[in-house]
Amino acid sequence: MNAIERLRTMMLIRAFERTLAARPDHGFQLLSAGEEAVAVGLCSALQPGDQLLTGGRSIGPALARGVDPKTVMAELLGKSAGVNRGKAGRGHLADPEHGFFGAHAVVGGNLSIAAGVALAQQLSGQPNIVCVLFGDGAAGSGALHETLNIAALWKLPLLFVCNNNQLSVSTPRRAALAPRRLADLAAPFGVPAQTVDGMDVVAVAEAIASAARGVRSGAGPAFVECESERFGPHSTTARETRDPETLERIRARCPILRLTGDLELAGAVSPASLATLEAEVEAMVAEAVAFAEAAPYPSPSEALADVG
Repeated sequence: MNAIERLRTMMLIRAFERTLAARPDHGFQLLSAGEEAVAVGLCSALQPGDQLLTGGRSIGPALARGVDPKTVMAELLGKSAGVNRGKAGRGHLADPEHGFFGAHAVVGGNLSIAAGVALAQQLSGQPNIVCVLFGDGAAGSGALHETLNIAALWKLPLLFVCNNNQLSVSTPRRAALAPRRLADLAAPFGVPAQTVDGMDVVAVAEAIASAARGVRSGAGPAFVECESERFGPHSTTARETRDPETLERIRARCPILRLTGDLELAGAVSPASLATLEAEVEAMVAEAVAFAEAAPYPSPSEALADVG
């Protein structure tokens, strides 16, 4: 994924979520405005055969991984044309064929599952890796320490990526977790770790690519902490607890504006080319909405299909 593709994908995530949130039927969603650089930087460093698992804030990572925006929108609106036929929603969205093994709504619930996926990859003998994306809230779960331990013991091809957006719902990260950096959690297990600016898509991509090379070589797991800040409240039903001055400071760090500015300075984009990108993105989102609106809701006869 080159710089223009990274910019387009971040713009797509922002426009997709904005359009979804404006609908009266958007349902309960966890949106990621401000965190697009983590999803896009991460996915730009993965290869087609790799698998990504996420927490419940899954829309951005799914789109960045290449899941079709049309089927994602249909899934979020509960339509049968959704990637999981309208049954999974945001919390359990999955498309393994596109390298998106799945979202998990339970905080920390994706960590031990990721170890199992990584073990399967290891036993297959293929040079693919598994990446698990989780938030700072999950960094306080016992599952993280258990998974780090077994991944280190068995040298699993597992890349831990913590999207530290500084808040567990509305609890500040420093009020909940003792380590100076969340990457320090990997040290007792001998897992190489680093912390990177999660508002800089280039920095994220470079850090993930570097860590992934080590994991892919058979050296075992690695850990990358991406320090980001979300622009909105925890969810579409949560109230904002930060003051306007804090939000203004955070939004001034917008990863989309940052990359746009860097590309403009380099002469890689112009006002005309940016307008073209915006039009392309808006057309993609409009197409996704039209596809979802035209799709039927699942029939009652489908209720028990794929239920074990």
